Amino acid sequence: MANTFHLAVPAGDIPTALKFYKDILGCKTGNQEEGHWIDVDFWGNELTLHQTETRQNRERHHVDMGDVCVPHFGVHLDEDVFQNVKKRIEASDIDYLDKPYRRFKGTEFEQETFFVEDPNGNVLEIKTMTNPEVLFKVTN
Repeated sequence: MANTFHLAVPAGDIPTALKFYKDILGCKTGNQEEGHWIDVDFWGNELTLHQTETRQNRERHHVDMGDVCVPHFGVHLDEDVFQNVKKRIEASDIDYLDKPYRRFKGTEFEQETFFVEDPNGNVLEIKTMTNPEVLFKVTN
């Protein structure tokens, strides 16, 4: 676990947030302080959901494929896991903020991505890359 990424986010009502992270995304939970916070196994990363009274604010920023929500966080998944998560979302009552689409088609950086939000307004980008080994390849 030495290279596990940790992120703590405002979750609003934790039981409501857990319905999204566990039931829809399929994440497991870990350590918690009842009524205050709970750790979620976000595909090998430690996502801590904190009980809060406030909802997350966001805005849209222009990138190559249009305007994306900022702030957002996410994960790169293997193709089969990515497709499974997509099916789980489509079988739920969750709407995409940005529907699945392919970026950088025909290049070594090709990827499929989509954006969803959790019940407290945290925006998640879920993606799969055709060639994940080029993620940090220097292009300039």
